[in-house]
Amino acid sequence: MPHSPSSSAQAARESVAGRLRAIRKGAGLTVVELAGRCGWHHAKTSRIENAKTPPAPADIRRWCTECDTPEQIDDLVAASLNAESLYREWRRRTRQGLRQLQESYLDLYRATRLFRVYSPSLVPGLLQTEGYAAALLDANAGLLDIPNDSAAAAKARIERSRIIHRTGHKFLFVVEEAVLHYQLGDRAAMAAQLGYLLTAGALPAVSFGVIPADTRQRVQWPQELFHVYDDTLVSVELLSAQVDVAQPSEIALYLKAFEQLRSMAVYGAAARALITRAIGALDRAEA
Repeated sequence: MPHSPSSSAQAARESVAGRLRAIRKGAGLTVVELAGRCGWHHAKTSRIENAKTPPAPADIRRWCTECDTPEQIDDLVAASLNAESLYREWRRRTRQGLRQLQESYLDLYRATRLFRVYSPSLVPGLLQTEGYAAALLDANAGLLDIPNDSAAAAKARIERSRIIHRTGHKFLFVVEEAVLHYQLGDRAAMAAQLGYLLTAGALPAVSFGVIPADTRQRVQWPQELFHVYDDTLVSVELLSAQVDVAQPSEIALYLKAFEQLRSMAVYGAAARALITRAIGALDRAEA
């Protein structure tokens, strides 16, 4: 893809920074003059205007007051807070543990009618078994150095996943074949996960596709893990953060990529054959 997955967040920050710069210039003030009036170092003004440092609401109020544009305060504060909400660090979101993070998605899941999920390396959360989820969440807790409530978090993840059995929702999943071979947890947990995929892929509301590793002439190379909620929000999972993409042009790009990835996948009996092959490989590795 031509854009960084965090480009929506950065574009939003730069938009706020550009508006603040225009306000300063419109007031006929230099960077140094504005800094003097606001009572901070001129380097702070430069960092804010270059989108290096996000302005606090108090900074925006002081900035606009000193530039005699108080009518712009509320709009700019809202825009700045929205920009920062687009990029959400996992450490901040999991300070109280991982269970709370799982439960935070419930309202979004209930409101979404069409889910599109692409994953290059992990079984999608909505299709995970408790053992697989617990192993993944345990590893995440260790990496992020946060309270490890992975067992409770895994139960919460399974509870929220019950939505795939409820009417009114449709789920399109596309994974790379490698997902079936990356073992999380012990052999029993992985075998149970693969077995569940055989069942879940047959659910009426679920379309489960696997892109074979030997696919020739790929129209898309493996991408980052992303979820599309209806046509209004894309959530991209990075190592350190979740990026929410809300810009229509970027959502359209992800939808285009998803359809291309989806076109390379196999479904039904062909997908089940790949899952069965992965189970066989697991058995041979154990022998």
